[in-house]
Amino acid sequence: MKIDTIACWAVDVPLTRPYTVAFGTCDAAPLVFVRIEAEGRTGHGSASPAEDITGETSAACQAALTSDQLSWLVGEDARDMQRLANALAPRMAGTPAARAAVDMALHDLGAQALGVPLHRALGEHHDALPTSVTIGIKDADAALEEAEEYLGRGFRALKVKIGTDVEEDIDRLRRLRSFVGDRVAIRVDANAGYDVPATLRLLAVAREVGLELVEQPLPAAALAETRSLPDRDLVCLDESVLDARDARRALDPLAAGSINVKLMKCGGIAEARQIASLAQLHGAALMWGCMDESRVSIAAALHVALASPATRYLDLDGHLDLAEDPFTGGFVLEDGVLRPTNRPGLGISEG
Repeated sequence: MKIDTIACWAVDVPLTRPYTVAFGTCDAAPLVFVRIEAEGRTGHGSASPAEDITGETSAACQAALTSDQLSWLVGEDARDMQRLANALAPRMAGTPAARAAVDMALHDLGAQALGVPLHRALGEHHDALPTSVTIGIKDADAALEEAEEYLGRGFRALKVKIGTDVEEDIDRLRRLRSFVGDRVAIRVDANAGYDVPATLRLLAVAREVGLELVEQPLPAAALAETRSLPDRDLVCLDESVLDARDARRALDPLAAGSINVKLMKCGGIAEARQIASLAQLHGAALMWGCMDESRVSIAAALHVALASPATRYLDLDGHLDLAEDPFTGGFVLEDGVLRPTNRPGLGISEG
């Protein structure tokens, strides 16, 4: 199944609900899409570069996805998805989101050639999982109003952004727990916004508030400080672990109970599977997360998450606030649970 053509295009998609995290406010998603055609089949990928985390700008992402940069793939056999995905690493080392877009398009084509959904081609370990949905940094009343909306839509796991003022964060979390009761899991994400004293203060009340996870409370480089925390089994690393090399450093010795894997950080499915293998080896759990993303890359993350025995959590809600998405399909979201379709590959369609 020889690759015939490759096309890429960029779209800045506004968000219907701008949100605030510890390092700023976001109101739009700069997305880049990839289409690879091979003997009548089409594979799709999508990039959402995260400059604040990986240093990859939207311009750099687009530059890495030009026809000239990807011409080496033309004529290759798309069924060799693993070999081709591995070959992307040295060619696109500084642009992980661009690399992820090509990687997932190759995996989409490879699974289509086998006639099965991608998670089955990779080895299915789960058939469906609940996802959390994110509430940005806002006052308590607004957070409760948003939580009520999500509960009405069937979600039973909330991820709350924190990281600017620990006492205000704790007050908001106490009010939220009182409001939702025991029927909802609450995770928090500080986006590296705390220092050690603030983190210790939050962890001291984590059990009282019933927190499921405390994601990246400390700066990315603070692995030694993270290892010294009490209850570090509650801690989930995000910005500290971009790729498999970072995962190896964080897991030996174990710095936290879980790792947030994002295709846009690590460079795609092939690299994500290396992180998943390391996590399983060291007894760490995996959360699969996202940026503001199209259904294309959300579907890709879901498929690889379902193929990992170390997967415990999903945080794949990045498509929900896009004002528009040029793609449909890929998965079904029902009562907060994500499940793939039975279509081959990613199960994604344009339009």
